[in-house]
Amino acid sequence: MKSVRYNLYLSLAFLIYSVNIMAQNSELPQLGKASVNEVIAAMILEEKAGIVVGAGLKIDPAVANMLDEDMKRMIPDPGSLAAKTNSPVPPAAGTTVEIPRLGIPCIVVNDGPAGLRMMGGNYQCTAFPIGSLLASTWNCDLIYQAGQAYGNETLEYGVDVLLAPGLNIQRDPLCGRNFEYFSEDPFLSGKIASAMVRGIQSQGVGTSVKHFVVNNQETDRKTVNSVVSERALREIYLEGFRIAIQEAQPWTVMSSYNLVNGLYTSENPDLLIKILRDDWGYKGLVTSDWISGNDFVAQVKAGNDLLMPGPYQVNSIIQAVNDGQLDEKILDRNVENILNLVLKSPRFKKYQYSSKPNTDENTKKSRIAATEGMVLLKNTGNTLPLSENIPNIALFGNSSYQTHIGGSGSGSVATSYKINIVDGLEKAGYIPNKVLQEAYVSFIKENEPRPTNMLDAMMGRKPQAPEMLIDVSLAKKLADETDIAIITIGRKSGETSDREIENDFNLSKTEKTNIELITETFHSKGKKVIVLLNIGGVIETASWKNIPDAILLTWQPGIEAGNAIADLISGKVNPSGKLAVTFPNSYSDVPSAKNFPGEIVTNDSVITRQVVYEEGIYVGYRYYNTFDINTSYPFGFGLSYTNFTYNNLKLSSGKFKDEITVSVTITNTGKIAGKEIVQLYLSAPKKELDKPSQELKEFAKTRSLNPGESQTVEFTIDAKSLSSFNSERSAWIADAGKYTVNIGASGEDIVLTKAFKLSDDILVARVSKALEPQININELKGK
Repeated sequence: MKSVRYNLYLSLAFLIYSVNIMAQNSELPQLGKASVNEVIAAMILEEKAGIVVGAGLKIDPAVANMLDEDMKRMIPDPGSLAAKTNSPVPPAAGTTVEIPRLGIPCIVVNDGPAGLRMMGGNYQCTAFPIGSLLASTWNCDLIYQAGQAYGNETLEYGVDVLLAPGLNIQRDPLCGRNFEYFSEDPFLSGKIASAMVRGIQSQGVGTSVKHFVVNNQETDRKTVNSVVSERALREIYLEGFRIAIQEAQPWTVMSSYNLVNGLYTSENPDLLIKILRDDWGYKGLVTSDWISGNDFVAQVKAGNDLLMPGPYQVNSIIQAVNDGQLDEKILDRNVENILNLVLKSPRFKKYQYSSKPNTDENTKKSRIAATEGMVLLKNTGNTLPLSENIPNIALFGNSSYQTHIGGSGSGSVATSYKINIVDGLEKAGYIPNKVLQEAYVSFIKENEPRPTNMLDAMMGRKPQAPEMLIDVSLAKKLADETDIAIITIGRKSGETSDREIENDFNLSKTEKTNIELITETFHSKGKKVIVLLNIGGVIETASWKNIPDAILLTWQPGIEAGNAIADLISGKVNPSGKLAVTFPNSYSDVPSAKNFPGEIVTNDSVITRQVVYEEGIYVGYRYYNTFDINTSYPFGFGLSYTNFTYNNLKLSSGKFKDEITVSVTITNTGKIAGKEIVQLYLSAPKKELDKPSQELKEFAKTRSLNPGESQTVEFTIDAKSLSSFNSERSAWIADAGKYTVNIGASGEDIVLTKAFKLSDDILVARVSKALEPQININELKGK
């Protein structure tokens, strides 16, 4: 009886306690019902410090002992806010902390730039084409639709913010993450990124444009100091971000690992406050890259709102407030940005995640995007498309059978299937030689190294087998038995390491030997040879491109790779992609070749490497065109199975006032339907500032034009299009003088030109004095 009474008292006491807690919570402001400021006022310091830091990783103790020190720091202390927060989507990259007493849920963020990357679990994710391919479509409407598909999978799998798109400039072809990025040109990069952001966010989830800014190499990426002039920063490395941020308003921006002009980007108020917020008017959240920066308090002060993945920074932030080193009002500012993000999230809105995205529709969009971004580089004698009487194919190259659908690292996507090139060709009705196929499959199996560890395997860093050397007898046998040879050259790179010149940018000896032998042997039988470039970044082509009959740049085309490639080879789709990056004759021709990846620094406690951007604004085609450097394939180049003519270029006026309208008519003069990419470059007068010979200012992709059909394309040029950045005046200025509109099919194929005059200088925009380099830069000057 005493036991029953005791239990009754205990239950009553617990009930009273629960009622009191509920009463207390009911009196507390709740996010979404009270104002954000009221919620912040109700937070204690530990909660404020906790919410500006991610929730870390929940790892089994047995596994934790095997981790390095960086990884161990991400395990939360027992009883902390981070420890009490359980990620609703465990395979995701990160989670913010939840504070239930104030109605604040956690939100989930996850990679990445080529599709949702879920590490483990039963997720059917679509690997979309890489950034280099998407930019090669030059089709913002198509990119918006691909973004909708990205966003659909992000939403339905319970992720609130997709850590994409990657928006860094492809400054040097050896950067290991170039496949994630769009172009060497900031205008094209910004427009493609803007379309992607708008597409993803149309589904009610957020994006994180990254890596802000000048993250152009992986070598010593966390400790490299990028020394860049103010003008080069504004015109080349910041401009794409500005376009995407002002046009699409991404929910978040991710600061990069590197230092710029001596200071980590995540600790740099010039970058995150003066430029991002004051100059550009950005209202969203800034998140750090994972385990970045050196001074947590400096990150908070600089406006890096969220430090990921946490939670090891919390105690330092609390201590700084208590010691007076960090004003709590600054912390409140960052908390406000986080809470505003939470309010927009699907999780806060209690969206019912289905775990069933529209996979079939998304893979269709991936395939369409892949076909529009592949670039036909060569097509002698109408080798492509293949006629119906060429069914038997000798399919050479490891990547024909183990096709690279994307790169590695956080930009990789784990998929339930992929269509290899051999599979796509078979589905299209072609007959790859089975003896050759079996030889390749056996060779790859016997020579492919195993991943060095589990993490490398999960991140797609799978070592590749060397290319199989083809002997003369096999080449002759196949030339007799098949109708055509297709040789696939494959490359894969990714996060944490940059590429090499030999056996990567340059073809290996085996690859060159194979191309020469196979082409000579098949040509001796009157048969043709096609090369497919299944690559993520630029390679050397000048030394061997004259050997085969056709070259198709397939990039890394995503989950439907083989099917998309077969669509172009068969003629089901007419190629319409054009290069968003220049293919130089040799690596020594690259303007950054002399200073990539920089010099090792031994006398600094933070910086281990420094790279001085001596090429200044002369990146990519700006350099090759201005200095008359021959290229293998120029920026904007791409062939079609049909032909187009450009006519009737008109300007709305010969004198500039506010804006000028440009129109040009494109006609399909060939025999099949196709799309053309029209490029508008502008040549500006030189006064105080050095200027490139021309710069891309507008572009448009026509609809599919039938033979004989025409379309008139219109562009608008405003004062910003005319301007260059004057560092001395901290302003964008359009110089008075003669401007030439250059309309072309590529940067080196200008078809029509017309000029107009600007009577007086225009001060287009004055901006903050920011990010001044601390050392003298001997910058390249134009001719």
